[in-house]
Parts: sequence; structure tokens; C-alpha cells
Amino acid sequence: MSGTNSPEAVKKLLENMQSDLRALSLECRKKFPPVKEAAESGIIKVKTIAARNTEILAALKENSSEVVQPFLMGCGTKEPKITQLCLAAIQRLMSHEVVSETAAGNIINMLWQLMENSLEELKLLQTVLVLLTTSTVVHDEALSKAIVLCFRLHFTKDNITNNTAAATVRQVVTVVFERMVAEDERHRDIVEQPVLVQANSNRRSVSTLRPCAKDAYMLFQDLCQLVNADAPYWLVGMTEMTRTFGLELLESVLNDFPQVFLQHQEFSFLLKERVCPLVIKLFSPNIKFRQGSSASSSPAPVEKPYFPICMRLLRVVSVLIKQFYSLLVTECEIFLSLLVKFLDADKPQWLRAVAVESIHRLCVQPQLLRSFCQSYDMKQHSTKVFRDIVNALGSFIQSLFLVPPTGNTAAANQAGNNNVGGPISAPASTGMLGIGGGVTLLPAFEYRGTWIPILTITVQGSAKATYLEMLDKVEPPTIPEGYAMSVAFHCLLDLVRGITSMIEGELGEVETECTTTEAASSPTQSSEQQELQSTSDQLDTEIVSRAVWEEMVNACWCGLLAALSLLLDASTDEAATENILKAELTMAALCGRLGLVTSRDAFITAICKGSLPPHYALTVLNATTAATLSSKSYSIQGQSVMMISPSSESHQQVVAVGQPLAVQPQGTVMLTSKNIQCMRTLLNLAHCHGAVLGTSWQLVLATLQHLVWILGLKPSSGGALKPGRAVEGPSTVLTTAVMTDLPVISNILSRLFESSQYLDDVSLHHLINALCSLSLEAMDMAYGNNKEPSLFAVAKLLETGLVNMHRIEILWRPLTGHLLEVCQHPNSRMREWGAEALTSLIKAGLTFNHDPPLSQNQRLQLLLLNPLKEMSSINHPDIRLKQLECVLQILQSQGDSLGPGWPLVLGVMGAIRNDQGESLIRTAFQCLQLVVTDFLPTMPCTCLQIVVDVAGSFGLHNQELNISLTSIGLLWNISDYFFQRGEIIEKELNKEEAAQQKQAEEKGVVLNRPFHPAPPFDCLWLCLYAKLGELCVDPRPAVRKSAGQTLFSTIGAHGTLLQHSTWHTVIWKVLFHLLDRVRESSTTADKEKIESGGGNILIHHSRDTAEKQWAETWVLTLAGVARIFNTRRYLLQPLGDFSRAWDVLLDHIQSAALSKNNEVSLAALKSFQEILQIVSPVRDSDKPETPPAVNVPVPVLIGSISGPSLSRPFVRTDSIGERLGRYSSSEPPIVTDELEDLNLWWAAWNTWYRIGSESTKPPITFDKLTFIPSQPFLTALIQIFPALYQHIKTGFNMDDLQKLGVILHSAVSVPISSDASPFILPSYTEAVLTSLQEAVLTALDVLQKAICIGPENMQIMYPAIFDQLLAFVEFSCKPPQYGQLETKHIANAKYNQIQLFAPAEWVALNYVPFAERSLEVVVDLYQKTACHKAVVNEKVLQNIIKTLRVPLSLKYSCPSESTWKLAVSSLLKVLSIGLPVARQHASSGKFDSMWPELASTFEDFLFTKSIPPDNLSIQEFQRNESIDVEVVQLISTEILPYANFIPKEFVGQIMTMLNKGSIHSQSSSFTEAEIDIRLREEFSKMCFETLLQFSFSNKVTTPQEGYISRMALSVLLKRSQDVLHRYIEDERLSGKCPLPRQQVTEIIFVLKAVSTLIDSLKKTQPENAYIHLVQIPLL
Repeated sequence: MSGTNSPEAVKKLLENMQSDLRALSLECRKKFPPVKEAAESGIIKVKTIAARNTEILAALKENSSEVVQPFLMGCGTKEPKITQLCLAAIQRLMSHEVVSETAAGNIINMLWQLMENSLEELKLLQTVLVLLTTSTVVHDEALSKAIVLCFRLHFTKDNITNNTAAATVRQVVTVVFERMVAEDERHRDIVEQPVLVQANSNRRSVSTLRPCAKDAYMLFQDLCQLVNADAPYWLVGMTEMTRTFGLELLESVLNDFPQVFLQHQEFSFLLKERVCPLVIKLFSPNIKFRQGSSASSSPAPVEKPYFPICMRLLRVVSVLIKQFYSLLVTECEIFLSLLVKFLDADKPQWLRAVAVESIHRLCVQPQLLRSFCQSYDMKQHSTKVFRDIVNALGSFIQSLFLVPPTGNTAAANQAGNNNVGGPISAPASTGMLGIGGGVTLLPAFEYRGTWIPILTITVQGSAKATYLEMLDKVEPPTIPEGYAMSVAFHCLLDLVRGITSMIEGELGEVETECTTTEAASSPTQSSEQQELQSTSDQLDTEIVSRAVWEEMVNACWCGLLAALSLLLDASTDEAATENILKAELTMAALCGRLGLVTSRDAFITAICKGSLPPHYALTVLNATTAATLSSKSYSIQGQSVMMISPSSESHQQVVAVGQPLAVQPQGTVMLTSKNIQCMRTLLNLAHCHGAVLGTSWQLVLATLQHLVWILGLKPSSGGALKPGRAVEGPSTVLTTAVMTDLPVISNILSRLFESSQYLDDVSLHHLINALCSLSLEAMDMAYGNNKEPSLFAVAKLLETGLVNMHRIEILWRPLTGHLLEVCQHPNSRMREWGAEALTSLIKAGLTFNHDPPLSQNQRLQLLLLNPLKEMSSINHPDIRLKQLECVLQILQSQGDSLGPGWPLVLGVMGAIRNDQGESLIRTAFQCLQLVVTDFLPTMPCTCLQIVVDVAGSFGLHNQELNISLTSIGLLWNISDYFFQRGEIIEKELNKEEAAQQKQAEEKGVVLNRPFHPAPPFDCLWLCLYAKLGELCVDPRPAVRKSAGQTLFSTIGAHGTLLQHSTWHTVIWKVLFHLLDRVRESSTTADKEKIESGGGNILIHHSRDTAEKQWAETWVLTLAGVARIFNTRRYLLQPLGDFSRAWDVLLDHIQSAALSKNNEVSLAALKSFQEILQIVSPVRDSDKPETPPAVNVPVPVLIGSISGPSLSRPFVRTDSIGERLGRYSSSEPPIVTDELEDLNLWWAAWNTWYRIGSESTKPPITFDKLTFIPSQPFLTALIQIFPALYQHIKTGFNMDDLQKLGVILHSAVSVPISSDASPFILPSYTEAVLTSLQEAVLTALDVLQKAICIGPENMQIMYPAIFDQLLAFVEFSCKPPQYGQLETKHIANAKYNQIQLFAPAEWVALNYVPFAERSLEVVVDLYQKTACHKAVVNEKVLQNIIKTLRVPLSLKYSCPSESTWKLAVSSLLKVLSIGLPVARQHASSGKFDSMWPELASTFEDFLFTKSIPPDNLSIQEFQRNESIDVEVVQLISTEILPYANFIPKEFVGQIMTMLNKGSIHSQSSSFTEAEIDIRLREEFSKMCFETLLQFSFSNKVTTPQEGYISRMALSVLLKRSQDVLHRYIEDERLSGKCPLPRQQVTEIIFVLKAVSTLIDSLKKTQPENAYIHLVQIPLL
């Protein structure tokens, strides 16, 4: 306004007015004087006003009637020029708003006249417009008159005027309503009480309305009247009106000023009462009309639909629905139902087209759709409008495919059926042409031969209609083919887009509100009420909203899905396909978010089906669809619409051919580019909306699996799928287009699973479950055939696991549980991938940087490692190999940080069984070696025991000897490690033990571990020893040997680390247990010969049976145990039951010694010797000042016995010095009780006795296999005795001596096999003792020496020793018998050494040297002991003589000549000592029985019956004679002089003997030449001399002494007398014949003797001769 109010503007206005008036007066000067005058007075009036008023414009307005008058008069002249000038002037005044109401009324009246005269029509319209737009002074009648004026001008014949008038009317109507809006604006602040408009009130009664509003009301009401062809109330003067124009005006008002109707009840009333009924009435022709129904059938002709009105009505309806839905709920329901009806197939094409356009307008307004849903669909007894709209669109689309459009009727009537060739002429094979030629294809839908092009009609999201805008058309337009389809298609897309974006937006708001108000639970998937801790109204709104959303989706999804699926199938255009898929995807996602499972699955199924080839047999999809859309049909407005299944002849480019994934091999299937496009959508869906897929992951993944299979993608490391080679053969054919796509698809697939890391936990579980069940299906399919299985699921489980490492705990169990099942599958490829996935996951899990780290989260670490352990229960070697490789890699990468996972890892190695093949065992062992070499220090000490167990178990594997042997080496290394780190390990174990103890007490259970009472560190050692012990009885000799050596070395080297009390366990549970088992195995071992040791290894004959091999083990074990007993005696003796242990050890030694194996038995004795070398522990007082260099064990107590002591010194305490140094002053050493010590030695003696008596007892029967102990064994046995005796001599009594004697005797009696004799026997001529014989004599020597220095009471043992020795002496002539065994006497082999080698013969030894040595011992001993009481009492001398009598009587018949010579010399020595003793004891009669024995011995020797050998030389004979002479000398010196102490009978016998000796006894065998020598003349002479000597013994002092002389003399004379008598007798008889020379010699000798006697008599004293002389005459 400021422009017109400024002084300049006012001044210009005044000038213009004056010039206008002047012009007027000039024009009218001639013809119209009154006008001229009025104009002139007007100039004056203007000037006056300008001069008098400051507010010039206001003054002008006041006087405007007068000011305007001249111009009105000018118009009245009807002169064009004047009229134009006046109208221009009036317009100028109007534009400055200086026209009052009255003036305006006048102006309008003047304009009306002009109109009626049809003058200046355009100028009139212009003036009215200026008048109404510049000010609001025109009201009521004036206004209505002005409006009517415009309407009247609209209907003139002039086209320009018509159009201008139409425009003016539109503008004026707008102005009227704008005024009302402005008025409302002004009065907005004044709150008025609205008065309800009564329904039956007079339509004119609008008293409540303000002026402008009233005008508007009247105008609108009349428009309705006019359209309805009724008379107007207010617009008086209307002559004609068209409905089309009226509807357009109504539409523009409704569209432009909705607020007027919404704010004023009067107007609302108009809408309800006037507009809606009008619209419904006008629609009737359209509703009733059926295209193609004949008019004749109905009585009254049906009015045809009229395009312009129908189209405008639809526009009005659109506006009503859009703007006033809330006011007109019921009416809208009707309108919408009508709209839906207009889509029916029997309606004209154009009607359907505009109806679709109208619906499209609704579809782009989601909020409106939401209102429909709330107002109708959600009310109980209301039409389901929203659902119907969607379903109608669906049916509409289907109908377009099913009924080919034939143009609309009008077009057909006018131009013939111009569409006949339409769809049919579209080439049926267009799809195919696109591949070959360069034809560019129109985007189109094609279905079962119906080809419908897709037209680009609108920008997405805006409903820009084509036919609803054709306001100028009267006739219905021709609808191009495909137009309706395209609009309907866009309706669907916009509907989906609108709904989803609206609901998702609202959902988002709700969710953010929830998070901001910190509600207890987020909106859940179901619409059940959730208790939220936020305000209840927010809760209510949310529940309400959710209900609406769900209802909207539930209402529309069936129809949408049906339509979209059909379109998807029919689409031949990539962009269209993309849009359809996008719609399906967004719907699926939305359903997912709202938790509407059925609908979500249905959309997903549709996409899935699109991805796969037609009719592809995928049960999961068919099942789902069947369930969702029961029998594939549902009702749309009561019609049953079949779900159209995809057509197989869809003209799509085939891009890939592949194998279907099925159990039975089928033909190939083809994938089109559309399938690939669907697949991408599916991937996109899963990628972006995985969180809401829930159970439909199953569908998605199943489909992807099949596609991946058909495309031939195979898993690679990490689970990503890569294009693989066609495994099944050349059936997979891929075009280059797909080849380039594959990496992309593979990439998207991987990204899809990577994105699973953003899913929430529940969704992730859905994904995992789906993959697992897919995998189960794949497993089922792979059963029973070796075809390539589908590894999709396994690969993707791996991928999902890898990307979700940060929360691996929640999915670990289901994931690994399933993969473990896969690992057990019989199909190797399936299995292999299961294992690959599982091991990759475990490795990744361990290397992942968890928060908190694994080292602080032991539970997680164990969880991760657990499946590795579980794999141990699977028997397939390939799986176990993977498992072990995984362990190896874990060790290499994570070994230092395994911590509590060690038991699991070690368990895996230990779980390898013997039957699982060499490579497995080798790999497992490699892991173990790595552990032992690198990781012992890093693992918890509690695991060390497991390491020991595992290493031991490898020793027991018999697949590969080297592994067993190496594992024993590992055990040795482990023991070294224990030794080096002893203190650390012990501390840690004790700490752990305390913790476990506490836990056990809390739970009230007993702590259970092996070797329990021992301290934990000792238990560790014991486990190690026990393991080695097990290996010591392995079936393989090499293992046994190695293990045995290791065991004893370990105990030897590190045993000192054990607590003292633990030794008890070592002895009983380890060593004796081992001995028992070895003994058992050895005694039951097979004696079959083993041909070779496997391969080409030759076995030595000493090891060629199992028994011999076990013998070696027994030897080793026994020796080891004995050594420990020996070296660790100081530790063992203080243990309570040492004596029991000692007994057990002795028992073992005994059973070994008595085993029928020379090697074992000999070794047993060596062990026996070893334990007997122990000297009794010295008492403190006897202890050497400095520790002796020899290893004399001293009892040492290590640590305190009371409890495990941590201060235990970890040093090897092997030297005595160290041991002694280890005492603390407070702990006196424990010295064993001597009594106990004695018991030990006696136990040893008893064992020795049992061994001796058992081993030397001759067997009852003999055959080739009879076992006879060997010489070295017997030697060793006997050699033990002296050492043993040292300890038991104090209590050694006669009984023991007897026992000893039996053993010595038996031992010496044992023959040797002829095989061994050359090695043991000396050649016959050498007089050498065997070592056994030496030993026997040594034993007796020790005894006699002991007796010698022993107490008195021991000396009664002498006789027994003599007996024993004499028994041996007898062997010289009579070798002992060994049971019933026939032995070849060694003498038989005397000249024939070769015979010794006769097979399987036993040879008795050459006992002569032994007997002779024994004899020497007897003589020596007797020389020492002749006077001992026992020796005297027990008639030892007699026994000696008796024993010697045998060789002496045999003389030349003795096996060895030396024997009798030695016997003689021995006899002489013994007698020289014994006879004086005998004489001493003459009175006691103790020697009485000896004398006859002695006499017989002399007799047997001097007059032996054995004939000297023929080859005896003269010198020999003379030497032998000299021996006889010595005997006689002995008699003459030692016996006869003491005759008075000697029994007379004995003396008589001697005399007789001398008598016999003194006369030649000749032997007829002598030759003449020899006779002199052989007659033993020296001997005879000696005899005779002795007789003579004792005949004239001049020393006789008593008569008793003289009897010997008398006896000698009488014997001599008697002898002489006999000879002489015989000689005389013989001579008489012989006559002249000479006597034999011998007799002559004899008589000569006798005569010589007599003469000698006579000589002697001369020498003797006379008193003695008397008696002799008396006797002489007898001669």
C-alpha cells in the first residue's frame, strides 16, 4: 500500500484524476453536455478535497460517490471511447482504494448494464476483477451481482470472452475465499462460542457467519446447487451453467481452502450435506454401466459414463479424501469403494485408467492410507478399505494379463477397434531377439503371450496423472497400451515405499524415545503389551501405533505379494525387476521389524523363488508358501484370485547352466539374468536386514546355497566361496557375463556374513541355527554317496564365527557342536571341511584379541579349546590329523599363553590310540616333542603329570618302535626338568594342592588323586616312575630295555628328591609291582623260536624266543631293584616295613634264581651278592673319623619325617660325605636296630638255603629238556655263602651246617653238559679244580676259620666239617651220582677227547683234584684240631682212616695214581698226630673202635688185592715199595713202642701182618728176571727187622711191656717153623726133582732169619733169652 499512499503517488493520482475528468469533458462537450458538466464540477470537487484535507485519500473515499459519478455517467453514454476512458479512470480509483461501498454498488450496477448491452466485455471483466481484488468493499448482493456478471460473460458466443470470463470466475471465487481466510486471520484472537448449525436450519440462515464468510458460504452453496442443476439462492440472475465448470470450481475451492471447511461447522455441513451426495449422485452412471452389456436387456437405457464429468468427479473425490477425510469418514468409505469398483475389468478402459490414477494419488500419501486402515480396516464391522485397494490393484494387474485390453468403447465406436493388433502383434519372441540381433527392447511385462510395455509415467513418489488432467477433452481419450499397467505398477511401488518409510520413521522415533526414556525393554517383535518403565501415555501411543502398523501390513501384504510376484515373473526389464525386488525386500524388512513372521517369510520366499530356476525343487520354499498362502489362492473382494505360478517360458536371457543340488543326480538347470538379479536382492536383504530375518534365515540361506551350488562356487580358506572348477563334470556352463559377476557375488556373500557382526545376539542365533539346519540337510544328502557335498553352510558357519569373535561365547556351543557332527560324517569331503572350519575357528579364537584377554578369561579359553578335545572322540583318521595339525599350530603360535588350556591340548595328544595309524601317532608325537622341548616351563605345574601320562602312552604305542623309544627319552628329559626346577614346581604344586583341599572340604568330598598321601611333587615323580614301570613290561624287548634303564637311572639320579616317606610307595607300588609283572610275564612267556625280528633283522640265538627276551628284562629289573636297595639302604631301612620289603626282594631273587633260565638265575645270584655286600650300619661310636672312600651306606634321614618339608635340599646326595654332611645337629641319625639287622641276614640265609636246595636237588626224571643248573650259577651260589656267613655266624648252628653240607654236596655233584665241558673241564691230565669246587672249599674254609676263632660252643661243628670234607675225599674213588642221571665218567674220555662232544650227554667232572684238595684240607684241619674234644668224641680220626681205607685198598685200581699216594702220606701225617691223642684217651675207650679200622686199613694197603699195572717201571715199583716201607716204619715207631696203651688184638693183628710181610710172597706173574725186585725184599726185610726188633726189646721194664716182644718172637718163630715144615714136607715128596726156586729162596731166607735171630740172641741179655731158647727145640 505504501506505494499508493506516498505523497508523490497521491499527487500523481490527483493529477491523473483531473486529466481524466478533463478528457471526459472534452469528449462529451458536444454530444453529452450533462456529462461534461458533471466532469467539470468533478474537477473542482477534486481540487477542493485536495486543498482542504491532509488525508487526501480518506477524503476522496468519503466523497467517492460524487467523484465517481461523472465516470459512471460517461459509461452510460455507451460510447466505446468514452466508456473505455471512464472504465480506465474507475479502475485507477479502485486501485488506490478510494471507492466506498456505495460507489462500488453504483459501479457494479453500471457494469451490469454494460454487460447486458454486451459492451466492452473484456474491460468489464477486468474492472470487476480490479474492484474485487483491490478492496473488500463489495459484499452480499453487490458481490453476487458481480460474480453473476462474470458467469454470464463466460457463456457468451465469443471464445476469448468465454475463456477470460472463466479465468475471472475462478479468480473471483478464489478472492471470495481468500477474503474469508483473511477475515478469520483478523479475528483469530477473539475466541467465539461456535453455534451448532442445525441440520434442518434454513440454508439462508447464516447469521453466525461474519460478512466475508457469509459471502463465501453463499457462493459455495450456490455452486453446489448449480452443479446439481438446481436454482441458486444467492447468485441471482444466472442464465446457464455447465457441470464441468461447476465441478472444476468446487474442486479448486476444496483444494485451495481446506481450512475454511475444517474450521467452520457451517462449511463442514455443506460438505457433508451437499457436496458428497452430489458426487455420489453424479457417479451413478459409471457404477451401473457394464461394458459390453446390451442396452436391450434393461428396460430403461443406462446412461453412459461421461468422461469429462467422471474425470472431474474423481478429481473432487481425490481432494475430498485428501483434505477432508477426517470429516467425511463414512462418505470416503463410499468413494473408496467406488474407486475400487472402477478398476473392474468390465468398466471402460479410460475409466479404469483414471481410477488407477486416482488411486495412485492416494498411494503416495501414506498417512492417509494409515487413516484408512485405522478408520475402516481396524473397525469391526467396516469394509476393509485399505486391503481392498491393494487387492484391487493386484486383481487389476492380473486382469490386464489375463484379458488383453481392446481399447475403450468410445474409441472403438469412433475409429473401429484400433487396438486389435495391439498385443498380438507384439512379437512373441522379442525376448529371444534381444540376445541375437541388436534390437533394442522396450521395457515390458510379458506373461503367457501377453506383452505389455512399461511406460515412464511419473517420477517415483509423485502421482502426476495424465488423464485426470485432461480438462479440455470432452471425448474419452485413447489409452496407450501399457499405461494402466504402468500406473498400477507405480501405485504398488509408491504404496510400498510410502508405508515402509512412514512406519520405519515412526518406529525409529519410538525406538529413540525408548532409549532416551531408558525404558526397560525395546519394542518387541510382537504386539503384546510390554511393561515399560516410561510414562503410560507414551506406552499407549506406541501400542496403538504398533497395532496400526501391523494392521496396515497385514491388510496389504497378500495383495502386494500376489501382484509383485506376478510382475516379477512377467518383467523383462532390469529396472522394473529391480523396483519390484526392492519393494519385496522393503516389505520383507518391514514385516521383519514388526515381527510379522508369516508375511515376512512370504516376501522372502517370493524373492527366493525368483532367484531359482522355475519349478526348482526346493522343499523349504514350497512348504513355506503352501503354509502361508493356503492353496495358493485368496479372496479379493469376494473373487477368488489364483496365485499365478511363474511361467516357465519367461523370455529371459540364460546366463548360467548348472547342476541342481539334489540327492539324485538330475538334469541341468538354467539360471537367467533375472535369477541372478533376485539373488543379489536376496543378498542385499540378508546383508541390510539380517537383524529382522529371524527364522527366515533358513529360506534365505537355503536358496543361496542352491544358487551357489548351481553357479559352482566352492569354499576356500576362511569360508569364502570362490568359483571352483566344475567338480561334477562339464555340466556347469557360465556365460562371460556371469563369470565377471561371480567374484562380485562371492564378495557380497562374504560381506553378508561379515555383517553378521552387527546383528544383535538373537538374530545371530537365528542365523547360526539356520546355517546349522542347512548343514544338516546337506549332511543328509551326502549320506550314502561319495558325491561332492554342499559345503555352503559349513563354510558360512566358519565365516560367521570368524567375524563374531568379539562375542564368540554366545554362539560357540551351537556352532562347534554342529561342526563336530559334520566332522563325523562318512563323506570325506564334508568331514574335511567340518574339521577345517572347526580348527580354523579354534585357532582364530585363540589368536583374537579378546576383551578381557584370554589370559584373564580362563573360562573362555577352555570353551574355545573344548571342541578340540571333543574331536578326540571321532574315529576318522583324517579328522584326527586335522585336529593334531591344529594343536601343532596352536602350540607354535600360542604355546606360551595356553595356561589352563594345557590339560585339553595334552588330552588331545594323549587320546591317540594304538590302532589309529602311524601318521597320526607321528603327528601327535611331534606335538608332544614340541611341548617337552619348549613348553614345560610355561605350563601350570599341575599339567606336568598329564605330560608324563601322555609321553608314557606314546611309549606303549606299538605302531612305530622309534616313537616308543623316543618317548622314553622324553620321559628322561621330563625327569631332568623336574630335577632342575624342583623347588619352583614343588611350591606351585603345594599351593594348588592346598586350594584343592580347601575346595574338597567345602564340598565335603575326599580329594582323590593318584598316590594320594604322598606330597604332590612326589606324586609327580611317582607318576613318572609308574609310567616307566608300565613301559618296562611292554611286549617289545627294546622298549622294555630302554624303559628299564631309564627307570633305574632316574630313581638313581633323582630319587634323593623324594620325601623320605615316599620311598615306601616307590618300593611297593613301583618297584615290587614291576618285579611282579616281569616275573609273571617271564614265567609265562612263549618258548617258540622267533624266526626273525621283523624285516631282515637277524636275531641272536640267545634272544630267539620270547622267553629269552623276557629273561633279559627280568635280569635288568632285578638288578636295578637290587642296586636301589643297596645304594639307598640308608633311606629304606628307617621305613617301618623294611624287613617286609627285604623279604619280598629275597623272594624275587629266589624265584629268579630258581627259574629254568641260566641267564636269569645267574643274574639273580649276582643281585643277591650285591645286596649282601652291604655291611651293617655303623653306630655313632664306631663311625670312621673321615668318611671312607668306599661306599658304605649310612642311614640318613632326608628332611623331617613329620611332614613335607619345603626346605628339602635339592642336591644329589650320593657320596657318603655329602650324606653325613646333611645331618643337622638337632636330628640324630637313625641307626637300625641290630636285632632287626640280624633278622634281615637270617632271611637272606633262608633264601640262600632255599635257592641252594631247590636248584641242586636232582630231578626225578630226566629227558632232553631237563634243566640242570650251570656251573657258573652254582659257583656264584656257593660264593655268596662266605659273605652271608659273616653276618650270621653268631647264630649259625649245627642244623645250618647240615643244611649247608647238603647244598655243597649236591652242588658239587651236578654234572655239566657235554656242550659246555670243554670250556669248564681241565684236560684230564691237569689236576686243576673247577671254580665251583674252589668255592665249595672256600666256603668250608671260611667256616673252619670262623670256628677256630669262635667261641667254645662252635667247636662241636668240627666233626661235621670233617664229615663233609671226607665225603668229598670219597669222590676220588667213587664220583657222586646226580639223581638217576647217567653221566659219562670223565675217565671214559681219558684217551678220547672227541667223545666229549657227543650230543645231549652229561659229563661228570674229574673229582680227583677236588677230592685230593679236600684231603689236604682234612689233614691240615686235623693237624690243627686233633685234640679238640669234639674231634675226639666224634671219632674223627676213625672216620678219616675209614675214608682213606677206600683209596688205599684200591691202590693201583684208583682212578688216579696220585690218590692212593696222597692217601698214604695223609694217613701217615694224620696218624703221626692222631695216635698220640688216641693213646692219651686210651682209657676212655673213645678210640676203641678205631684200632680194628686202622689194622684193616694197613692190611688192605700193604697187602693190596689190586695188581700193579703192567707198564709199571722197576723204578716206580721201587718207589712204591719205599712207601710201603714208610708205613712199616710208622708202625715200628708210633704203634709198637706204645703197645701197652693199645688193644692187644690190634697188636696181634700188626704182628701177624709183619709176619706176613717178613716172608716173601711171590707172585707167579713175575718173570724170572724180575723176581728179585718184585718180591719186595726190602719190605720183607723191614717187616722182619721190626719183628726182630720187637722180639728183643731190651727196654721192657714191666711184664706188660714185654708182651710185645714175646708176641713178636712167637710170631717170628711160628713163621719160620711153618716155612721149614713145609719145605721138609715138599722135599720128601719131590724125590729127585728139584723144588721151585721160590721155595728154595724162601727157605734160604728163613734160615737166614733164624741165623739172624740167633745172632740177636747173642746180643740180648741172658735173662731175656730164656723163653726163646725153650722154643728153639721146636724147630
